[in-house]
Amino acid sequence: MHKMMKGFLLKRYSRVLLSILPSLMSSGMPLSPKISADKGSGNEKLGPVDAELDAQERRRVLRKIDWHLLPFVSLLYLLSFLDRSNVGNAKVAGMSTDLNLTGYRYNIAAAVFFFLYSFAEVPSNILLKIFRPSRWIPSIMVAWGLIMTLMCLVNTFQGLVVARVFLGLTEAGLFPGVTYYISLWYPRDERSLRIAIFFSAATVAGAFGGILAYAIEKMEGVGGLHGWQWIFCLEGIATIIAALAAFFFMYDYPDTASFLTDAERQYVIEMLKRDSNNLSTDYQLRFVLQALRDYKAYVQVGVYIGLLIPIYAIALFTPTIINELGFSAANAQLLSVPPFVCGCIFTILVGVLSDKHKLRGPYVIGGAFVSLVGYIVLYTQSGAAASYFGAVLAAVGVFPTIAVDLAWVSSNAGGDIKRGVVVAMVIGIGNLGGICSSFVYLDPPRFHIGHGTMIGFLSLSILLSCFAMWDYQRLNKQKDALCLEQEITDDRKDEFVDMGDESPLFRYAV
Repeated sequence: MHKMMKGFLLKRYSRVLLSILPSLMSSGMPLSPKISADKGSGNEKLGPVDAELDAQERRRVLRKIDWHLLPFVSLLYLLSFLDRSNVGNAKVAGMSTDLNLTGYRYNIAAAVFFFLYSFAEVPSNILLKIFRPSRWIPSIMVAWGLIMTLMCLVNTFQGLVVARVFLGLTEAGLFPGVTYYISLWYPRDERSLRIAIFFSAATVAGAFGGILAYAIEKMEGVGGLHGWQWIFCLEGIATIIAALAAFFFMYDYPDTASFLTDAERQYVIEMLKRDSNNLSTDYQLRFVLQALRDYKAYVQVGVYIGLLIPIYAIALFTPTIINELGFSAANAQLLSVPPFVCGCIFTILVGVLSDKHKLRGPYVIGGAFVSLVGYIVLYTQSGAAASYFGAVLAAVGVFPTIAVDLAWVSSNAGGDIKRGVVVAMVIGIGNLGGICSSFVYLDPPRFHIGHGTMIGFLSLSILLSCFAMWDYQRLNKQKDALCLEQEITDDRKDEFVDMGDESPLFRYAV
């Protein structure tokens, strides 16, 4: 019964989220053993360690992982992003009037989410490694689902603020946790597309949130609740249901994955070891300190924060911006859908191209530049049509950069623990930018302060990305020279197992 339910659920979500994968997957690097199976006896054999796995067989193994991992984690993030950003839909649906959110009150309610959210992400990723993903992630989901559901009972501004603070605390572990989780299953040159598919759930949530809010608003007065209260209630219940299912349907690590055969499991483990140059996977405090002392991590924090501020501005204020263009509240909910749909399509497309070309920085810079143009249009144009086009362009440009940048971050932090901490640092500190996003859209209907701020932060990301690309190339050249001078080869990789990405055998992705 359990297996039947599991198969049904995975198949259902897989059709929606992975229907485009067969034509998009890259061939990858043929570095590891070939898998052969004796179908007659049922015994599976692993070929010689130095044998190459052909591209088709490699794709088959990775596709099998995709079907069992990506649909479900994408669903979880869709619910997460829906729950954190639905306050924007609720505002347009009447919450602002009912709770008397005058002055900066809505901005404060939006901003307080990020305080505990940002500081809880590094501890959460460490706990995810200590405990199991299939226990830690569903547990925090149940917690925030309960808070989200109970937010339907909020009837004062103060109550809304308290609820948003604890919603941020409980949601903190999901996004950095799943980003880190993906890095434990896929080699570096295969991560961008997978993170893009996972992150595209945020754009789907933005689109779906507008449609859902439009429909739920019609429940005004049912059960004595306003329409915006029903938005919180129903979306919170959906999160709890998905969280309970996640206790049974999430897999932990490749070496314990029941859906892989023994030969496939051994191949994936070997592939990941080779990709990481056999760096340590153990938990030790020194690996945490390596992450905290690495200047490259803080450069990536700057890149990420410059991208995330526009992301949150789009999520929190797109309905309001469209409403101020002269559209009714109901039409503003519906017109907020196309920017997110376009963002979803380009997120996956850019993820494919980034993996195909094995490049990260150029795609971050290109996407940020497109979004920059969109905000310039919003800043300079007053017409509804031109401004709406600018809003779509801003979303199309910036949404794809998040997945590529996180793939960049996880690829350039060596060792499991350091990678988990660096990913959490970048996402956690970067999410403090959500506070900025909450307070810059203050001057309707043109919102010059908000649009100008987005232009500034996108420019910051472009400049820091250029520096990061130059720095990674410089470090790679130094390592090439060192390996040549001291005749360091893969045969000596065990000497550098605890050095992380400072190992002379480790090369940074550009």
